[in-house]
Amino acid sequence: MTTLLTIIHVLACITLILIVLLQAGKGANMGAAFGGSSQTVFGSSGAGTFLGKMTAAIAILFMLTSISLTYTASRKTSGLMDGASAPVTKQSVPAAPKSAALPAAPATAPGKANTPAAPAAK
Repeated sequence: MTTLLTIIHVLACITLILIVLLQAGKGANMGAAFGGSSQTVFGSSGAGTFLGKMTAAIAILFMLTSISLTYTASRKTSGLMDGASAPVTKQSVPAAPKSAALPAAPATAPGKANTPAAPAAK
């Protein structure tokens, strides 16, 4: 659906550009007043109304496709990584820690203070 709307939008854009470029400017008839020729393709009065109505119709189509594309883009909740699959990771049970050698027991009993012996008297 979005692709079809985009194609219609681009075609309306190109058509609108071409129709606007075909139209004569507001001051184009001033040159004809001073001896120049008029540059209208479809006659002196009929082309203005036809091209004006065609411009309005294509402009309306352009605006409708713009609004439709904006609406469909805002409703889509897909992100960049939605289509990507998550990598499969193999979980393994951690190995039991090896029992390390326990430190040697202290030389003194746990209740006694660990103070050095007094030097011998002379």
